[in-house]
Amino acid sequence: MKASVNTIYGEPEVLQIKQVPKPVPTANQVLIKIHATTVNRTDCGFRKPEYLLVRLISGLFKPKHTILGSELAGEIEEVGANVQSFKVGDKVFGLSTFVFGTHAEYICMDEKKAIALMPNNISYNQAAAICDGAFLAYANIQKIDFNKSPQILVNGASGSIGTATVQLVKHFGAEVTAVCNTKTVELIKSLGADHVYDYLKEDFTQNGKKYDFVLDVVGKSSFFKCKKILKPKGIYISSELGYLSQNIYLALFTPLFMGKKVLFPIPKDKKKDIELFKELIETGKYKAVIDKIYPLDQIVEATKYVETGEKTGNVVIQIIQ
Repeated sequence: MKASVNTIYGEPEVLQIKQVPKPVPTANQVLIKIHATTVNRTDCGFRKPEYLLVRLISGLFKPKHTILGSELAGEIEEVGANVQSFKVGDKVFGLSTFVFGTHAEYICMDEKKAIALMPNNISYNQAAAICDGAFLAYANIQKIDFNKSPQILVNGASGSIGTATVQLVKHFGAEVTAVCNTKTVELIKSLGADHVYDYLKEDFTQNGKKYDFVLDVVGKSSFFKCKKILKPKGIYISSELGYLSQNIYLALFTPLFMGKKVLFPIPKDKKKDIELFKELIETGKYKAVIDKIYPLDQIVEATKYVETGEKTGNVVIQIIQ
């Protein structure tokens, strides 16, 4: 099968399209023919690790997993002897978050992992662009009590995690203020944001308003910059480790005090979350946002575009044209 392979860390050019052995499913696995996947910030972070923590997970000197990619949408081509929840021909979507491997024509996954039947009202490309952003966004908001109609600011609202976060927190009942660039203001409003700030025109930390939560889903601000816009017991949550991995330490120590604090949720991909996203999509309460679509052979170009930090929503890799 064809796959994007990187055996060393480095710039996007370390990604090479190669022929590798097609995987064979075990008794509890399904073989999925991948129609579409994505390139996201996680892929970029593991291809060229900036943090020691990532290298400790991925491999200190070279990557343990040489095929990146965490999102997928495709069709089941073969099932193992013990598989009960899927059959050949099923259309599925989901995540291979910690093993990666979706930048390829095929992947084997355990039937109990984070995959589900595809929503019946979207394409493979749209399905591939759902789960990573939604899964990370959902992990960030697990501790929020939406019964209190919290006021939430989402910084970085136009990215993959951002577009997911805006939709999810609005669905669950928050008042949403979003921060994005000029070209995406109308898009973010259409996703449900009650208020939108264009960071190219104004500094959201200077608006004088206070929030119960600041969700910095692009990692370009900090707790110290956002502290003044948090309510007395407000909470800052970031999708990034931050400068010198400060968000881990702040998450350990700020809850010891009775004021503003940092949370740093550890995401875990679960089948039930994928099934929730499926339900929201089928009922029209959530949608994928796609910026560009590339073929697998152009994965280097797709990766470079993701690393500009200017993408809106998701960048899809269409495996089957």
